Amino acid sequence: MSIAMNEIQETIRMVQMESLDIRTVTMGISLKDCIDADSKEMNRKVYEKITGYAKELRSTADQVSKEYGVPIINKRISITPASELLGQATVEEAVELAKTLDKAAEDLGVDFIGGYSALVHKGITRGDQVLLDSLARALSETNRVCGSVSVATTATGINMDAVRKMGEVIKEAAELTAESNGIACAKLVVFCNPVEDNPFMAGAFHGAGEGEAVINVGVSGPGVVLNALKRHPEADLGEVSEIIKRTVFKITRAGELLGRVVAERLELPFGIMDLSLAPTNAQNDSVAEILEEIGLERVGTHGTIAALALMNDAVKKGGAMASSYVGGLSGAFIPVSEDNGMIKGLEDGALSLDKLEAMTCVCSVGLDMIAITGDVSPATLSGLIADEMAIGMINKKTTAVRVIPVPGKKEGEMVEFGGLLGRAPVIGVNPFGSDKLIQRGGRIPAPLQSLIN
Repeated sequence: MSIAMNEIQETIRMVQMESLDIRTVTMGISLKDCIDADSKEMNRKVYEKITGYAKELRSTADQVSKEYGVPIINKRISITPASELLGQATVEEAVELAKTLDKAAEDLGVDFIGGYSALVHKGITRGDQVLLDSLARALSETNRVCGSVSVATTATGINMDAVRKMGEVIKEAAELTAESNGIACAKLVVFCNPVEDNPFMAGAFHGAGEGEAVINVGVSGPGVVLNALKRHPEADLGEVSEIIKRTVFKITRAGELLGRVVAERLELPFGIMDLSLAPTNAQNDSVAEILEEIGLERVGTHGTIAALALMNDAVKKGGAMASSYVGGLSGAFIPVSEDNGMIKGLEDGALSLDKLEAMTCVCSVGLDMIAITGDVSPATLSGLIADEMAIGMINKKTTAVRVIPVPGKKEGEMVEFGGLLGRAPVIGVNPFGSDKLIQRGGRIPAPLQSLIN
């Protein structure tokens, strides 16, 4: 009985004082049977299928959260990559599809709907091209729709034609939403090696290997890990790893329990548990502060990558022991605008764009929620993307770019995005160009690491 009481008290502390939450319950829905040459008919099918499957998603998640006393912050939907529906569509019809997705999400009361996406890492189909041409408008004319584009994998190399196009799309999306600091770019991710079961936005989509519908869960808890480390200030680095593993084990078990209950009540299969540490702007809910608790004076200084590698590895080990269905991205996110410690590191000059790029070699994702100067060129954006794709391709891991060129803003200014998206200092980019590299186009061949069969 005393052990059970200790566990109850520990869970209450994690929720009330350490920001433990289930970051998202995401329902993945296949829209393959909604394809129709008649655009209006396809939109009708899409709307009816999404609202049919997800009509009780929000209410069920809220009820489970209330019963178990653990907050479920976001309720989200991911769909079949939309380009697969657009092979016979025009750009205008593609934008209308995005608006249909937005209306479905709004009517259901979910926070975001992901999957306005295309997988073009080896080539671009007609449907892919329509989606790419419509992407900036689709994201700027909707509120809850998120998009992602895969431009590279370890198996295929990097599609530099797609990389060039995405630099242009990001620039256009920023300009179309200039009055709101380029916010459309916060809903767009460019991927290398994307996963098909990611519950986190903006990169979620319902992959080709998925079933008709599924519930995926993303758990978080940087604050819980931070406080666990604070209770052991003299631990050596091996003990630090053990503390993180044990803590993440508990977080993962709580998340999977709630996810399975939601899935059971919605009569859907439980998919995966994404155990990423995802920060917010709440006090002490910061990945950067975990790294500083491990021993850095400020995130970004020498030793940052070693501390991040230790933490990320321990998170994966702890989660893998807690669940047989670990998936998604699972590790640690380092978004700048959503992490007070990252913001402080930039303000103090300890952290830079180059250091953030280096950190992506050992963390789960990539350059995430970074505000950059609004006068950046499309070619420079493409060069930034190409570098990050190369890191993912060579290291056989998922990497991504979600950067926001903020129109009219200069280096050092602070911009507000609101809500979970937070705020960020504007970072300058390298003043030298990479235009010729980007203009060459073609495909960077797959590396030797791809020859593993």
